[in-house]
Amino acid sequence: MSPESTPFSAPAPDPVPAPAPVSATPRLDRRLSVAPMLDWTDRHYRYFARLITRHTLLYTEMVTTGALIHGVRARFLRYDPAEHPVALQLGGSDPAQMAECARMGADWGYDELNINVGCPSDRVQSGRFGACLMAEPELVADCVAAMKAAVAIPVTVKTRIGIDERDSYEELAAFTRILQDAGCDALIVHARKAWLKGLSPRENRDVPPLRYDVVHRLKADFLALPMVINGGITTLEQTTEQLAVMDGVMIGREAYQNPWLLAAADQAIFGAGTSPPTPHAVLEALVPYIEQRLAEGVPLNAMTRHLLGLFHARPGAKAWRRHLSQQAHRPGAGVEVLLEAMRRVG
Repeated sequence: MSPESTPFSAPAPDPVPAPAPVSATPRLDRRLSVAPMLDWTDRHYRYFARLITRHTLLYTEMVTTGALIHGVRARFLRYDPAEHPVALQLGGSDPAQMAECARMGADWGYDELNINVGCPSDRVQSGRFGACLMAEPELVADCVAAMKAAVAIPVTVKTRIGIDERDSYEELAAFTRILQDAGCDALIVHARKAWLKGLSPRENRDVPPLRYDVVHRLKADFLALPMVINGGITTLEQTTEQLAVMDGVMIGREAYQNPWLLAAADQAIFGAGTSPPTPHAVLEALVPYIEQRLAEGVPLNAMTRHLLGLFHARPGAKAWRRHLSQQAHRPGAGVEVLLEAMRRVG
C-alpha cells in the first residue's frame, strides 16, 4: 500500500465532542512542507518533526470523508497544539460531504484543508477520489467552492501533472484554471503523471519521469496562484533551487526516512535566527510526550517507529535502529527503551 494516502475504515459514530482551538497560523508560509503519507505522517511523527523544525508546514495522513462523517472523529483529527502549522488532507468527491468535513477540520483548529487529487491506488480510485479526479475538474472545483463557502481557512489541492494518456500541458493548464476560478488557495503539484492502470502506487512514485519543467511552466502561467512543487526533492539545496521559481517545496519520503534533513530548514529556508537543535536534545524533549501517550495506552513502538531514521548516516545509527526495533514492541515497553537507545549513539 502506498504511503501516499489511502482510505481509512470507519468505526462507530463519534462519542467525543470536537474541541475548538484557534488556528495558530493566520497566514501560512509554504516555502517548505512535509507531504501527507499514509501510516507515516500521523500525529506522533508530526510532533517529533515539529521538535526538529519550527516552521515547516506539516500535513496529516489523508482522512476520507466517510471516516469523519461516520467514524470516531477524534481518532482522525486529534493532534497536539505544538504541531502548528498543520494541514488536514481530505479524500472525497462529494461537495456537500467535503464541506461538512472542512467545517470539522476548521473547528478542530487546522491551519489548512487539502484535497487529495494525487493518490493513484486502486482503493482510492474505487472511492472516486485521488488522482482519478483529474478527469473530473469541474467536480474538484465544486468541492473547492463548497469548502471555501464553509470555512475561512485556506483550501488547497494536491495533484499530479496528468493521468494515463491525459497528460498534455493544455489539459493541466485548463484543470488549474478551473481550480483557480473556484477559489483554490494553493496548488501542490507532484511533478509526475500517474498511471491509474498498470502501475502500483509504489511504482507511481518512481517510474513516471519527473517533469519539473512542466510545473515551472505552470507556475509561470499562473503567477497569482501559490504553487508548491513535489516529487524527487531530497535536500535543502534542491529546495532552495526550486524556490527561485516556485512558491514552495514539498518533501515526501526523504523527510520521513531521514528526518534530520529538516534540522537546518528554519535557518536555511525560513531565515530564522535560532540554531538547529541536536538529535539528543530533540529526543529529550520528546520524552514527556511519549510518557503522556503511554499513559493513554499508546504502545511505545507506535511512536518510536518514526524515530528510526533520526541518526541516518551517523555513527551508531545501526545500533540505534536495532535497539528500538527489538525492544520497543515488547509488552510494557516504556521510555527506558528510548533512553537506552540514545546511549548507543554518539
